[in-house]
Amino acid sequence: MKHTTALIGCGRISFKHIEAFVKNADKMILTAACDPVLSRAEEKAKEYRASLPGAGLAVYADYKQMLAESPPDIVTIATESGKHKDIAIDCLNAGCHVICEKPMALSTRDADTMNEAARRAGKKLAVCFQNRFNAPVQKLRAALEAGRFGRVLHGMVQIRWNRNEAYYAEAPWRGTWAQDGGTLMNQCTHGIDLLQWTLGEDATRVQAQTRRFLRPIEAEDFGAAIVEFKNGAVGIIEGSADIYPTNLNETLSVFGEKGSVVIGGLAVNKPETWRFADACIVGDTEDRVFNSNEKDPPTVYGFGHEALFKDFVAALDTGREPLVSGEKGKKALEIILAIYKSQKTGKPVDLPCDFSTMEMKGVFAE
Repeated sequence: MKHTTALIGCGRISFKHIEAFVKNADKMILTAACDPVLSRAEEKAKEYRASLPGAGLAVYADYKQMLAESPPDIVTIATESGKHKDIAIDCLNAGCHVICEKPMALSTRDADTMNEAARRAGKKLAVCFQNRFNAPVQKLRAALEAGRFGRVLHGMVQIRWNRNEAYYAEAPWRGTWAQDGGTLMNQCTHGIDLLQWTLGEDATRVQAQTRRFLRPIEAEDFGAAIVEFKNGAVGIIEGSADIYPTNLNETLSVFGEKGSVVIGGLAVNKPETWRFADACIVGDTEDRVFNSNEKDPPTVYGFGHEALFKDFVAALDTGREPLVSGEKGKKALEIILAIYKSQKTGKPVDLPCDFSTMEMKGVFAE
């Protein structure tokens, strides 16, 4: 069966949703595109029809009208981050399953409210952490689950990108505490999700420093943190939007007593190191398979949306949870909010914690 789908929010990231709809056309059919700027919705409809001639879909300026007239099976949300919670809850209450762009919300309470709304409605909620589906990341995860690392000791994620003044001027909501947060919440959230996913998922304590070095925004353009996990592993986060002159790399490193893996490239897509003590025992040929000549994706968004959407549909069809459920998607958000709280208080922060980006207002005031 094909699931009817609607897109809400037709800005910067929405082309990846259109691409994923098209590549999953055997399971998903886009029936509506929504954006307060109607011309944007019309442009996304045009993109979709260009790949699937004859496709019919409606365009709306008001997503609530779409939900009232023809609620789809699935809604994907690609709006400003600060609007995710209200839109997701409206869609869940209308009987739709939801795939929400990252971050799912800007406070722990809003994330909890979204997850509770999904449970109450009996619908599934997923978060767009598409880099979990990168081929090297999937191989890393398989190695972890097979116990090849032995005891996992520590890991690091580095997000060294550039977001210049033109980027923030293009959409004034970017870099605000009310609608976005800073580079950790926007650009670095994918890497932080991967770090916590590979180091045990149960973060217990965060110590951090953030700065607003260069960008004309409310929030931070740089952050560094140490994250402790229940299993004793230690994670290190480095994230910046100030790298000169353009995006440099996003790298995930994981180190255990019997294994070391580094995945780099523009968007955690290039295997750089793959070393395990059991390589000779299991006939491991992956050192030859994994090489740094793999090409970077054309954008930092990578290619994972297609696989994430496919996984979500499979979850609906089989009754299982999606790989990045709302509950799983909250984990990276909570770490970032703990980083913010650590910056504000100057102290380590224990998790779970209750915090919101709005509590950061004025922290970087001149």
